[in-house]
Amino acid sequence: MTEVHAIGVIGAGKVGRGIALAAAMGGYRTILEDLLPNALRRAESELRAGVNQASGSGRVSHAAASTALSRLEFAGTVEDAARRADLIIEALPDELESKMEIFTLLDKFCRPGTILVSHLTALSITEISRVTYRAKNCLGMRFAEATDAQWEIVRGGETDEDTLATVLAVGKRMGKELAVVQDAGASL
Repeated sequence: MTEVHAIGVIGAGKVGRGIALAAAMGGYRTILEDLLPNALRRAESELRAGVNQASGSGRVSHAAASTALSRLEFAGTVEDAARRADLIIEALPDELESKMEIFTLLDKFCRPGTILVSHLTALSITEISRVTYRAKNCLGMRFAEATDAQWEIVRGGETDEDTLATVLAVGKRMGKELAVVQDAGASL
């Protein structure tokens, strides 16, 4: 299994913020990226408020909340987030061209072995991963809300066992119940 210390999240919208919060609460150094400075500032403010609210309501201890906040970092470029992460979760809208463009950039900037995950609703991770030289290190993820307790892991046609095992371990550490499904587009 690949060892994951840092998780990059591409896109600081609602889904990206939820993933970043789950990663930081799970004990991972978390780099949240967005090209828009205002989106990053808003994300930082909302993440701090959410963690403080969870602490104030007693759902998490003050120490755990403070530690989670200290794990959050922010990046203004895909390159900056990609170079610092062992696993990247892309949380952009479900548009094939955008996801393929991001995966092309991630493939260029990430270290060898970095795992690439795409938040999907209807797209094929097998098709998206074909723009990379690391299709074995790519898979998809589905959920209605990032705060959901259950996430679905979508295994692409070339996803290897190590990548799947690593993402399952990461998801478990983030407190998620995970179900694995095969990508419908895997036979394409």
